[in-house]
Amino acid sequence: MASQTTGGAAGQADGSVRGTNVMAILSLVFAFVFAPLGIVFGVVAKRQIQQTGEQGSGLAKAGFWLGIVFTALTVLWFVLIAVVAAASNGS
Repeated sequence: MASQTTGGAAGQADGSVRGTNVMAILSLVFAFVFAPLGIVFGVVAKRQIQQTGEQGSGLAKAGFWLGIVFTALTVLWFVLIAVVAAASNGS
């Protein structure tokens, strides 16, 4: 008798492989483009990943932390510019 094959691909035991969470990918992308959105998307992605079991937890975490770092650097940059501008006007 001929052997029967299951419809799944090799390495997929039950066919329940989940994709990467889109919000996690967007979190990492927006951490470089517009950092505050990277923070927001990272938080949303982590919540979705916990509920759905999708992949992308590391992407969400990286987007979240990079968003925080880049936002803080941007704020510090504008504070520095404001201080330098105020100091040069006082002279």
